Amino acid sequence: MSPTADTSVRVAWADDAPAIAAVQLRAWREQYADLLPAETLAGWQVEQFEEQWRQSLARPSDARQRVLIALDRARVTGFVMTGPGADPDCDPVADGELNELTVDPTERRHGHGSRLLQAAADTLAADRFTRAVTWLPSTDDTRRAFLASAGWAPDGAHRELDLTGDGTWRVRQVRLHTALA
Repeated sequence: MSPTADTSVRVAWADDAPAIAAVQLRAWREQYADLLPAETLAGWQVEQFEEQWRQSLARPSDARQRVLIALDRARVTGFVMTGPGADPDCDPVADGELNELTVDPTERRHGHGSRLLQAAADTLAADRFTRAVTWLPSTDDTRRAFLASAGWAPDGAHRELDLTGDGTWRVRQVRLHTALA
């Protein structure tokens, strides 16, 4: 009998905040390396992220907001956030949103993203959403291909985010959607 991997996905608890924050910081520093100045990225501290996660996990603003974490044994390897669709053209009863899907850069290509995506879809469906949407940078061909392989497609919506608030660092995004079974 061959050994099996001890990987899983579960709902995040407030005690998971430090591990989620560390994963997010590592992933965002990589993801935003070409979008933000190096000094901005270096200035991000895990403690800032941790406190935001702790508050968010302890008191979500909507009962349908969920954070799920991927685990390899007891180590957090990624997370996904779901909730009601927030866009003005979304129906908050029918449309759920995949707010973020992040896997630790050192843990990619081990199935954590696929497990998180499936768990997010199952969670959104259990919350009675019939469609899911998500935003991603228009240049993120890798993430777009990953989502397309799971049945997601562009729905025609686009937006531009001002990352720093002063207009110097902007990112164009495209919205994808999928039907939930």
